[in-house]
Amino acid sequence: MMQYQCVIFDWDGTVMDSADKIIACMQHAASVCQLPIPTNKEVAHIIGISLAPAIAQLFSLTHETKIQQVVEAYKYAFLSIDKTPCPLFDGILELFRHIQPHVSLAVATGKARRGLERAWQATNTKQFFIDSCTADEAQSKPHPDMLEQILARQGFNASQCLMVGDTTYDMQMAQAIGMDRIGVDYGVHQPQQLNLHHPKGIISHPLELINFL
Repeated sequence: MMQYQCVIFDWDGTVMDSADKIIACMQHAASVCQLPIPTNKEVAHIIGISLAPAIAQLFSLTHETKIQQVVEAYKYAFLSIDKTPCPLFDGILELFRHIQPHVSLAVATGKARRGLERAWQATNTKQFFIDSCTADEAQSKPHPDMLEQILARQGFNASQCLMVGDTTYDMQMAQAIGMDRIGVDYGVHQPQQLNLHHPKGIISHPLELINFL
């Protein structure tokens, strides 16, 4: 358990099974804003990027006013319309309870701060984490800014930490600063995509992470 001082988790697709809700809300926002409705696969590809850059990429938008219109439509759908549940993945709570006494935990997420706080409140998981960095506090993944902020605040170096995520964006930001990384194959990106960024391994269930620690 002492190989790393800190394990940093992505949230959506790694800790929380939220892809279906994100996809439904993005498709709703596209309809409201009179944009072509993206496929499930197209939306899944941009999960993990901060919301505005993700929308700009997904819909090939460059006009800031239109991007913000879609952002607001998405947020409204997420909070007020769509009722798709967002449970924690099976085994996540057991994993946190098993490793948290031995290693610090943190979150680096494409969610905004308010969204992460809502997720923590809904799942009663905030107490597991010593630090977090969100999309409205840092440059979007795959830039390593989120990780660099956590390292600076906690006094760790990259070699003391492990990044765990389900997207190539998670793998890329850790790779950029020489941080070890583990991919999960139960999120939105495929193992062959994750392996392009040389993770220490790919896991198919949260509790498999214990074997790497």
